[in-house]
Amino acid sequence: MSEPINISLPSAVDDFDLAVDTGWEFLRSSEQLNRLFYTASAAGDFSIIWHMLNLARRIQSPERRGSVLELALLLGAESVLVNQGIKKLFRRNRPDIGSQTHPHKLRKPQTSSFPSGHASSAVLAASVLSEGSKAAPLYKILAALVATSRIHVRAHHASDVIAGAAVGFLFTKIIRSVK
Repeated sequence: MSEPINISLPSAVDDFDLAVDTGWEFLRSSEQLNRLFYTASAAGDFSIIWHMLNLARRIQSPERRGSVLELALLLGAESVLVNQGIKKLFRRNRPDIGSQTHPHKLRKPQTSSFPSGHASSAVLAASVLSEGSKAAPLYKILAALVATSRIHVRAHHASDVIAGAAVGFLFTKIIRSVK
């Protein structure tokens, strides 16, 4: 059996992540922000928020046949690509919370930290849901909130979230070019 691939990120990425995390620490002392970000992070688990919004959009617009299944399939493909593909190439450790505890319940992910699956699915889902929708700004704000929540709850480094968002953006571009 061959050795698994493990791509390392440049040390400048670690420096960037440390700077963002250090600057973010002040925000973690706010109970209101903790509630907001922990809720957003949990809503992003398994793309729950995106499936719920997609279903609500379908109920509101019955002529959107197939839209629920389409986004579900796209999110499934994105999840496989990120969690079974890209993350296995990097095997990056999650942020160390040290002796600190989480102020709210948080599901502990078992996959590599790089890239953020929450961020990639958020960008993909917000892009798809925004097509032809007056609620497009709301979807994009929710995507930013879910992605950013992963930094706040220390589930990801800032660079993981940026990379995840880039993966979601590229995945969306590929889908649109195929349609």
